[in-house]
Amino acid sequence: MAQMILTRAKVYDPVLRIIHGWNALAIVLLLLGAQLAKWLQYTPEAIFLWRFHVWVGYALLVGLVARVLWGINGPTHARLSAFWQWRAWVAAVRARAWFAAPSGWGHQPVASLAYVLLYLMLALMAISGLLLVAVEQGAGPLAPWFAHAVELKWLFKTPHDWIEEFILGFVVLHLAALVLHEWRHGIPLAQAMVSGYQYRPVAAPSPGKDNDQEA
Repeated sequence: MAQMILTRAKVYDPVLRIIHGWNALAIVLLLLGAQLAKWLQYTPEAIFLWRFHVWVGYALLVGLVARVLWGINGPTHARLSAFWQWRAWVAAVRARAWFAAPSGWGHQPVASLAYVLLYLMLALMAISGLLLVAVEQGAGPLAPWFAHAVELKWLFKTPHDWIEEFILGFVVLHLAALVLHEWRHGIPLAQAMVSGYQYRPVAAPSPGKDNDQEA
């Protein structure tokens, strides 16, 4: 079999990559901390982990705000509008092709639907988390309205837990998709948010002047 020849381009800017890394780390810490705190139950360690969970939640909120601002003011491939690829979503549904080889530059058009859902879920998780901090601890920016309103806890806790499960599932599927794409299509993907470079077959259209050819 002939070796695939790839071209690469610097697609993801440093600010976007820093925000992505910040948010990814926050999400992992939130998921791991919450699971460990639930396992430890009513212990001093669990109390510490829940407090840590709150502070990491604030960090994630800062990261989400930064992502929105950069999605409005950043370069082309960082724009939030790049996620809105409804024609590709419709075409994928009609063709039943959800795992096509990467093409073009930037976020995969079909996968962008999952990213839109992820950011919506993260926003809802952040809001429900702020409400729970106010209800359970009487703290946070929503405390003036919801401090110690324990009768409302059930209204916020269940959606927060459901969203946590959704995000955990997304993380697992996202990592699996990266590995499967590289294995099936022979195109390195996982390193893109570290180096900023994306790789495509030489037939892919050039996104700019900063392409390098690689065999």
